[in-house]
Amino acid sequence: MFQCFQAAYTFRDTSVYGQLIDPEFVFVYRNYDLGIDVTWGRDDEMRTTFGLFQNAQKLDLIWNNIIATTAESTTVNIVRGFNLTLVFNPSDIEWISGNANITFRRTRINDPWKIVRWRDESNF
Repeated sequence: MFQCFQAAYTFRDTSVYGQLIDPEFVFVYRNYDLGIDVTWGRDDEMRTTFGLFQNAQKLDLIWNNIIATTAESTTVNIVRGFNLTLVFNPSDIEWISGNANITFRRTRINDPWKIVRWRDESNF
């Protein structure tokens, strides 16, 4: 799952990325300026990711150590560190680091895992 996620970012491929995202997906991040959590669903996630992939010249995602894992037969939650470099042009580069708190789910044991919840715990 993490290799496919990384490949989707490296190749800026929303068709690969979309296969990883569950229809009930929820993305959560903290807006520190407003002091609130902001959430959106799968449609907004795909639209936002498409825009990112279209506007970036290069994306370099590095997954770091797994910090925590909890698992059941059809659900797994993994908190994992990451570093992401976004190159929009040579004079516009962003570096993001932190943790991705991701919940994966599958309906049956042979089904592929899908991301149902991603809480961004980064510096961005």
